[in-house]
Amino acid sequence: MQRLLLAAGAALLLTAPASAQVAGQTADPAVSRVPTADAPAPEPEPAPPAGAIRLSLDEAIEIALERSYAIRGAALDVENARLQVREAYGGLFPRADATSSYSRNVVQANPFAGSSAGNIFGGLGAIGWLQYNETARTDGDPATMPISFQEYNQNIAEGYDAIGYTPADGSNPFGTDNSFQNTVAISQPLYSGTAFAAVRGAKALVDINRAAVDQTVDEVIHQTRTAFYDALLAQEQVRVVEASRQRADETASDFTQLVAQGVSPKLDRLNAEVDLANAETQLATARAAAQTITDQLLLTIGLPVNVPVILEGTLNVPDDDLFRTVATLEALEEAVEGRPDLEQARLAIRLNEVQRDITQAAAYPSLSAFANLGYNANVPDNRTSIFAPDPNDPFTFEESTEGFFSDAYWQPSVTVGLSLNWTLFDGFQTRRRVQQNQIAIDKAELQLEQATQAARLEVAAALRQLESAEQRLAAQAQTVTTAETAYAFAQERLDTGVASLVDVRLASQNLDTARLNFLQAVRDALVARSDYERATGAIAPEPVRPAEPTPTVPTTATRSTDPR
Repeated sequence: MQRLLLAAGAALLLTAPASAQVAGQTADPAVSRVPTADAPAPEPEPAPPAGAIRLSLDEAIEIALERSYAIRGAALDVENARLQVREAYGGLFPRADATSSYSRNVVQANPFAGSSAGNIFGGLGAIGWLQYNETARTDGDPATMPISFQEYNQNIAEGYDAIGYTPADGSNPFGTDNSFQNTVAISQPLYSGTAFAAVRGAKALVDINRAAVDQTVDEVIHQTRTAFYDALLAQEQVRVVEASRQRADETASDFTQLVAQGVSPKLDRLNAEVDLANAETQLATARAAAQTITDQLLLTIGLPVNVPVILEGTLNVPDDDLFRTVATLEALEEAVEGRPDLEQARLAIRLNEVQRDITQAAAYPSLSAFANLGYNANVPDNRTSIFAPDPNDPFTFEESTEGFFSDAYWQPSVTVGLSLNWTLFDGFQTRRRVQQNQIAIDKAELQLEQATQAARLEVAAALRQLESAEQRLAAQAQTVTTAETAYAFAQERLDTGVASLVDVRLASQNLDTARLNFLQAVRDALVARSDYERATGAIAPEPVRPAEPTPTVPTTATRSTDPR
């Protein structure tokens, strides 16, 4: 997108020459002419917006490393992987589970309904009668005599009535109204190959995400440099178009006076006015493109696009160190060793190997120790019981009431042991999964080989691009020198009356176009160097700095005072 905008800005300059009808018009020395400057003075810089911040390349890179959306997202992936490591370690720590339940038995079913077993509980009273009669016969006391079963039951009922006790239905003596179940289960893995392998896998994932952060940092630095250089170039394009518009305005004024003096035809003035209108449109387009590229820079470094900024820096001739490289073979080795994306590919192989180990561990036994602690209760609503305080008088009773948390209802339980789990046969499923994991490893190795070859190709292309940028820079510098000479010659011809104002304007415009092409070459050289560093894995947060301005590429042309 930025390259398209920059190309559009450059195209504006190629469509700005004066009309063909006036290209050959010469000035008559006898006719007074409007004085013109050798190079039109640029329009005054607009006042910076309120609250605008000044942004240098160093600051842009620093902000990008802090606020870039891509880096922040990659950092979150690293933090997430670290949490996965802690989660994997959790499989080696003891585990405690607590459960608690309460049940209210609204309607209790008789488990012996429909069978003769229920008669057993109905006959429990007969057992007490038999025990009483046996004691009466064998105690040697003539006052105690065996009694009938009916009389025994009647005496029991009278004893109950004496204390106001009503016995419960004895059809289901096992039923309770309230049931509480409280359990704490503790387990400690003693050996688990799956858990140990999971820890190794989580650590490998952390390394992969760290390499992803390094790669993202490299990309963000390169993108920030490119976006900053593009923004500077777009600003230079605006200045060139502004100068072109100013020249068109001056040309229109010149021809207005020449037409009024009868020296030039009216068509020349109309063509000049059309050129001025076109220049106004081109200037508006260039300014919009520059603002769009600046907004793209802000988005790249993570700042809101509506923040007003003033870019500090210029596109100057880079120094010789910019094109200093190492041998191709050495550069390729640096890339293989230092590129984060290749490190990611190598770590991906290790991660797949760990996944294979996890799958294989499922075929081995796992051993763990456990302890189960329980505290359960069956608590009836009616917690009143009767007893005979005098063993010699089984028909005199007293009542007693137990509390809700009485030990008679609440009972603890403790169970400890070892648990061994071993899948002896699973239909060869584990073996097939291991084979699938091995295929994933082979595929990861293939991807590493492909990525390595792609990196070698990228390094070779970056070297060629850097060499091409150096050659283009030298050629454009020569073009600027030639354009400066042509402009000075046109000024001298104007002074002697053998050239027209249009000739000078055209030479000045060609000089501006040459300078812009030179700045484009400078930008391409800086970006090519940054791309070379990124390709070899040697990119650093420090920006690729241009050299100080050189006198061979002046910012304005000087008018010669020595007429030919």
